[in-house]
Amino acid sequence: MSLPLDAIQQLALQAGEPVMSFDLLSMWRTMGPFAKFIAMVLAIMSVWSLGVAVERLVTYARATSASRKYAAELAQLLPAAKFKDAVDLARGKHLARGYLPKVLGLALDEYQKGLEALQNKGPREIGDFDIVAAVNRAVDRSQLRTMTDLRRGLGSLATIGSTAPFVGLLGTVAGIITAFQAMAATGSGGLGSVSAGIAEALVTTAFGLLVAIPAVMFFNYFTNRVEEIQVDVTDSASELMDFMIKEGRS
Repeated sequence: MSLPLDAIQQLALQAGEPVMSFDLLSMWRTMGPFAKFIAMVLAIMSVWSLGVAVERLVTYARATSASRKYAAELAQLLPAAKFKDAVDLARGKHLARGYLPKVLGLALDEYQKGLEALQNKGPREIGDFDIVAAVNRAVDRSQLRTMTDLRRGLGSLATIGSTAPFVGLLGTVAGIITAFQAMAATGSGGLGSVSAGIAEALVTTAFGLLVAIPAVMFFNYFTNRVEEIQVDVTDSASELMDFMIKEGRS
């Protein structure tokens, strides 16, 4: 890679053109105001995407750990019909962040309230109702809220991954236009002037790609994680519904 660069520098020196240093600091100093603005926007997008990625990684890890602990405790509480203890456990400080406690806890709470409502007649009694159907509706509500919460921040990753290359390309186009305008104004069109202007303009495109690639990778990974969690929640809720239907029968 050094031979072409050395050749360009030698040709520029022979043509009497200034040699541009191709390190990032020198390029930043020679950038115009608009190119610097584009670079700052891309830097903000990069920091934002990395922040979302770290936050989602921590959230998914905590939610998975809490859900596994709750599932292990629930396997012991359900056969003993300790529904209130299962609901209180789901609302506990350490397990409330899990996705299974949020969904199954609300389902068990609705089931317990349904049993109590059937046993205690009220002043505005309208007759019996289907407890399983009520629990199904509670599961649908809690699952929708839980999945929406797990997808929080993924939209910003998708937006950054799709727009960062175009933001960098905008800086490149503006830089090339500025370079050719300077060449036309000064009347210099040597190889050194062309290479310096093009290199400066292409920095924003490279920066945009560096921002977009990790954002797209994180978005795809987190999307797959949410789909796996949704399958886990659906299976667990179905097993709980089967238990409620058969509960009390030999």
